[in-house]
Amino acid sequence: MPVVVRSPRRKACVWPARVRWRVTARYWGQERNVSFEKLGLKAELTRAVTEMGFEAPMPIQQQAIPVLLANATDFVGLAQTGTGKTGAYGLSLLQRLDPAKRVPQALLLCPTRELCLQITQELRQFGRYLPGFRAVAVYGGASITSQIAEIRHGVQVVVATPGRLCDLLRRKAVPLAGVTVAVLDEADEMLNMGFQEDLDIILDALPEEACTWLFSATMPPGVAKISRKYLENPVEITVGKRNEAAANLTHVVYLLQHVHRLAALKRLLDSEVAMFGLIFRRTRRETQELAEALVRDGYPAEALHGDLSQAQRDHVMNSFRRRQMSLLVATDVAARGLDVDDITHVIHYDLPDDLDVYTHRSGRTARAGKSGLSWVFASPAERYRLRLLERNLKITFQTGRVPDGREACRRKLLEMATTLAATEVHPAALHDYLPTVDAALASLSREDLVARLVAMEIKAYHATHGTQIDVNAPDGPVPHQSRQAGPGARRPSGPGMRPSADGPMQRVEVDIGVRDRANAGAIVRLVCEHANITSNQIGRITVDHNRSCFEVQEAVAAQVLEGLEAALFDGRPVRVRRAVGAPPSASREDRPRPRATPDRSAGNKRHEAARRHA
Repeated sequence: MPVVVRSPRRKACVWPARVRWRVTARYWGQERNVSFEKLGLKAELTRAVTEMGFEAPMPIQQQAIPVLLANATDFVGLAQTGTGKTGAYGLSLLQRLDPAKRVPQALLLCPTRELCLQITQELRQFGRYLPGFRAVAVYGGASITSQIAEIRHGVQVVVATPGRLCDLLRRKAVPLAGVTVAVLDEADEMLNMGFQEDLDIILDALPEEACTWLFSATMPPGVAKISRKYLENPVEITVGKRNEAAANLTHVVYLLQHVHRLAALKRLLDSEVAMFGLIFRRTRRETQELAEALVRDGYPAEALHGDLSQAQRDHVMNSFRRRQMSLLVATDVAARGLDVDDITHVIHYDLPDDLDVYTHRSGRTARAGKSGLSWVFASPAERYRLRLLERNLKITFQTGRVPDGREACRRKLLEMATTLAATEVHPAALHDYLPTVDAALASLSREDLVARLVAMEIKAYHATHGTQIDVNAPDGPVPHQSRQAGPGARRPSGPGMRPSADGPMQRVEVDIGVRDRANAGAIVRLVCEHANITSNQIGRITVDHNRSCFEVQEAVAAQVLEGLEAALFDGRPVRVRRAVGAPPSASREDRPRPRATPDRSAGNKRHEAARRHA
């Protein structure tokens, strides 16, 4: 057993750096034929795990559980979504509980109510044979009075979203004196959702001797800051590489213009057999509109976003888990922490702005060692963002092609024919109906019958799919700047630091800015997607508080103005016009950096000194 020391500043045992390194190395590789019993779990827990269908611990469980059971230590576990983190911390904290004490002994924080409910359900399954064990889920959107009553009735584990737990702490409804473990699950997601202040309040209120276990899929600066501030000499275990996508996930990009995305999606859905997929959109309104468009055309889809009530969200999630519908269209916020087994496809209808968001989206599939597909819809102007994803996440995008209308229709007909051939026939059930239909079709030969059946399906297909043109973008790279850079030319090094486009320019103004969380990258995407131009036709961009100005080539200015008339940004219409007057000053991130700061003339210096004196 590893040696431990007692810290004079804290009652909990901690691991020296040298010992921590040995522990991490010892459990780095997954040993074969390791059972849950060998990890040191008590019989009640191993019995429950076995009945749940788990035969052997996953790598993060194999590495983390012995460490968490051996000593009261702070802990950081980094592993991709779907690798068994809930079992790693859940089984460990259940082993440490005293069921005889009916007070909170463990706090478990997670970003969303869906994940809160999922974790609570798993803990109850793990602890079904622990006498007197109770866990409660507390989250916004449900009755806080009922949640307080459950806690007062006696619980050992409180699973909570940070905002609701802060409300309960202000009401003094959650006694913390008996808490020995606090778990932060999906810590990076909680920070992305703005829970930093709530986490500070909760962690500051914990007893000094309580251990903190932090689990995350990625390690952004915010998570590292929490670790440094609240965790003392933590053991850190990483499964896989930090901020890296799952290895058994295939990444495919479809290059097409924004106006063709719905047609492309429907053709791909028709081409895939037995798809159980998750489709991501940026805003609530876009999510709802896409789900409604799919339903109108006969696809089994539902929307999941923040405008739904808790009852509606529960209904949608239950339908999806039971596979009563096979497509869930969701926003990033609504789908955070979503844990549904056997999702085959994740479809990025809109490419996310953040690398970590792509990792979390894609992590909904290829879970527990299974394979999965991540499809990305991107315009040709977004190739540079795809290269960033490849370089930073160590992945490779395969370039897919959306089948043309005829090929998609053929695949749909083949699926229909296969289903028809596999349909079981029960003569007794058809006895009252078959003679009438048989008489109506008696004049048709087998060939005529098949031809009419196919013609009927083709007619229905074309009625819902509209245009059958090739929706794929032309092959080849986006053209780069042809002008040679001179001594004073600007080099693009980010969305706001753009080179000037060739030819005469026209300035255009839109009524979105910093207040709308817009930046230069968002402006480029908005213009390219709705005006059907490439990013090299856009020049300097300035983003002010409530408006933005950008330059476009004069030849495409009318096209840009017309395209943006119907554009939406975060669900609201965009007002656009030709800009007049001086442009707003560039925001800090959009302002190009000069190579050197020139000295002001002596006259300018004297003028500034006189103005300050006045």
